[in-house]
Amino acid sequence: MTVDTIVYEKGTEFTSIALMNSGRLEEIDIIDNSKAAEGNIYLGKITHKLDLANGRKGYLVDIKDEKDAFFNADEYGMGDVEYTEGQSIVAQVVQERRAEKGAKIVRSLQFVGTYLVYCPFRMNIDASSRIGSFERIKELKALVQDNVVGQEGWIIRTAASEALPEEICEEMVELRKAYDIVRAKARSETAPCLLYAKSSPLFEYMTNNAMSLNKVVVNTRNMEEEIKNEFDGDFEIEVCAEPIKAYGIDEAIVDALQKEVHLKSGGRIYIEETKAFVAIDVDTGDDKGAGSISHVNEEAAVEIAHQIRLRNLSGKIIIDFAGSSEYRYMKPVLEVLERELIKDTSRAHVIGLSRGGNVEVVRVRRRPSLSDIMSVECPTCHGSGRVEK
Repeated sequence: MTVDTIVYEKGTEFTSIALMNSGRLEEIDIIDNSKAAEGNIYLGKITHKLDLANGRKGYLVDIKDEKDAFFNADEYGMGDVEYTEGQSIVAQVVQERRAEKGAKIVRSLQFVGTYLVYCPFRMNIDASSRIGSFERIKELKALVQDNVVGQEGWIIRTAASEALPEEICEEMVELRKAYDIVRAKARSETAPCLLYAKSSPLFEYMTNNAMSLNKVVVNTRNMEEEIKNEFDGDFEIEVCAEPIKAYGIDEAIVDALQKEVHLKSGGRIYIEETKAFVAIDVDTGDDKGAGSISHVNEEAAVEIAHQIRLRNLSGKIIIDFAGSSEYRYMKPVLEVLERELIKDTSRAHVIGLSRGGNVEVVRVRRRPSLSDIMSVECPTCHGSGRVEK
């Protein structure tokens, strides 16, 4: 996904970050300032012990959020630990609170920098596949390995491909210091409390899109100064009192909350979010042209990938494309969908075609969907969309 403009507007209750390309809204991140944010680290207090399936255990943890957070004791890469109610735990939010569920937390911490991600409890060094050059990845891994101290793991981010060795080494030192501060605060503070707040999400979006970014629009002079202090990029900074409204993003959000999406060909896409999964149906609509079904399906595949990003749809996504569901007809559509989902910064995987003829997609859930943030369940129909006659 190419992004040339980022629009940032911080309000009292919500902070909005819009990613745009050639005037089109590609992705919108609306952050509830009252929530425990993804990436934040807390000193939590165990409130309940849960018995899960297959003999596994879980815990509910008070992290000063509206609802208790949950963590699975059977966490990959972490040893089994028995906790008791009232005991303190250091944990990081990996999935924010949604309407019906509290946040999800893990004990395996990560500290995200510009070039690296520091993983104190790991022992391996990984690199982003987007770096491209195998030789460059090899060089960066060797550089990081030469500066490893004790038991620690690192993930090399895409931005590191253009970084100087000294910049990478300096960031390794800074991220270790951040971890040391967390450890020190955890020993002196009383649970529940915040130990570490990740840097502004705007900076992360700017780093991820540095190669194509032309303009950043903010609503305060203070943020303009912070950007100038943090970045030395070749992009314009514009200050606007109400950038979301000025750039028409509020209207795009209203459109993204609708169940029906119209395609240029005359076809339509219907999107329905349920508690179990997201259902998407493709209809040829008014498209009566020759070869219309394959044309509509491929056009729909491109738009569905866009809507998944825009609405932040996640978990299980079931798509019913138009026409025959035989693999020989669906193969080109699957290829288009896979190609478009590669642009997604969240991990999205096309599982394939089910026996029932539906395309199944799984996307990592980290943040609530746009509809979860911007709307609540109707007290009259309770989410069914239907009322009594």
